[in-house]
Amino acid sequence: MKFKAIFIILGLILFLASCQAKTDKNKSVLSQNESLQINSTDIELFKSLIQFISDPSFNSLSNGGLIIETGKLFLQTPYVGGTLDNNEIEKIRINLHQLDCTTYLENVLALSILSNKASISIDNFSNQLKYIRYRNGKLNDYTSRLHYFTDWIFNNEEKGLLLDVTKKIGGQPYDKTINFMSLHTSSYPALVNDSSLIETIIQTEKTINDRKHYYIPEDKIQQLENQIEDGDLIAITTKINGLDVSHTGIAIHLNKRLHLMHASSKAKKVIISDIPLADMILKNHLQSGIIVARVQLKQQISN
Repeated sequence: MKFKAIFIILGLILFLASCQAKTDKNKSVLSQNESLQINSTDIELFKSLIQFISDPSFNSLSNGGLIIETGKLFLQTPYVGGTLDNNEIEKIRINLHQLDCTTYLENVLALSILSNKASISIDNFSNQLKYIRYRNGKLNDYTSRLHYFTDWIFNNEEKGLLLDVTKKIGGQPYDKTINFMSLHTSSYPALVNDSSLIETIIQTEKTINDRKHYYIPEDKIQQLENQIEDGDLIAITTKINGLDVSHTGIAIHLNKRLHLMHASSKAKKVIISDIPLADMILKNHLQSGIIVARVQLKQQISN
């Protein structure tokens, strides 16, 4: 497949999108779905992306291959954090020209699932994104978003979209009390604006803490990396008190070593790590290991 040409074209599109966004950032375009927020910049980018993912060559890829090639379409996309938290009212926010590590995975997963559909529209993309991003696929309010990534993995595994393979490939128990959001409510504008939401967050944390979690410790990653497949979703666990995961990305092997394709806050864009994932985590004193989730793309949703 001639993906090199695709990347050049998309790179130009992303550059133009970033320029247009500076003058168009306040213009919101609603589809038939009133809970959807997307601007004209992202509508044009979406149209370009679906031309690529609708190509028959994409449909012939394995699950992991499809995640990899869809993920590569976003290489060099600028990293911007907090793009989902710009509204007082929780909406399905589509932003394809600015990504953080979680929205990167959500967009890649949603597009990969839709690549097998005969028709792809803004509305069915937003429905798929909602299904991935919110607990049980239902958008109720800020607390229905899957904020903690272990909860994100658990709920999307229940939906049939993922399989947490961490324990199977040699993971160890990840025993940690998760309560970062309830202990740092001032860091979350939605909780500052509506303190009644805090109790729901506390209950969500209790539910998360009642589950058993597994991770691969940082010093075990290299010896187990051959059991991690291209296209697996990687959640990097953290030593920060109360927090489960601090970063996410997509597994990709280069020169027989496991690397990470991710929206990097350090590089300020989507990149493939220049060093193996195991080395990257060992160099970061706040990161402790990884959780591995394998995508199950045969699961489809319609609403």
